[in-house]
Amino acid sequence: MVEDLVIAIDGPAASGKGTLGRRLAAYYGLHHLDTGLTYRAVAKALLDAGDPLDDEKSAERAAHGLDFTQFDRAALSQHVVGEAASKVAVMRPVRQALLEKQREFARRPPGAVLDGRDIGTVVCPDADVKLYVTAGAAVRAERRWREIVEGGGAAEYDDILADVERRDARDMSRADSPLKPADDAHLLDTSEMDIETAFQAAIRLVDKALAGRNT
Repeated sequence: MVEDLVIAIDGPAASGKGTLGRRLAAYYGLHHLDTGLTYRAVAKALLDAGDPLDDEKSAERAAHGLDFTQFDRAALSQHVVGEAASKVAVMRPVRQALLEKQREFARRPPGAVLDGRDIGTVVCPDADVKLYVTAGAAVRAERRWREIVEGGGAAEYDDILADVERRDARDMSRADSPLKPADDAHLLDTSEMDIETAFQAAIRLVDKALAGRNT
């Protein structure tokens, strides 16, 4: 176990950052937080309460009341929740409330791995290690398509690719915390990698960064 270690992982949708985040957290004995789930949790709280998704006050209260250790990933992964999350995520009071709670999570001993879209640039700019995980849009769309089909769902690849490209454009062009690599982030392009290869590459990057920190 590595003490007081914070690993920040950023990247676009379906790049593999979430899977890498969970595996790195287990490998190094750290807590893990998918920050995208925090916005989904706010949205689900509004949906469950029957509150309007544009009710900024209710959304802010929900954000302050979240317990990051009690997330139900399956429930929060529902499509309707994701659609709702995109609406609450643009609310500045919600983003500020979640930002403070995400930073508190990162400070929990013995450390944490956080993945999202603004971890290395905004949430944890002083993280010990920063990774920017990416892959081509076509590759990411195919991964998402296969995940849906293999799970028994129905999806059209072209629709998913269009959605991936729309999300990229929205995430990278937004005024508040746009998706971009931190200046000191290590780039990990997983386009030609399976998850095990990407995981080993990430370990090498983390260990190299830790070696530099220890010297």
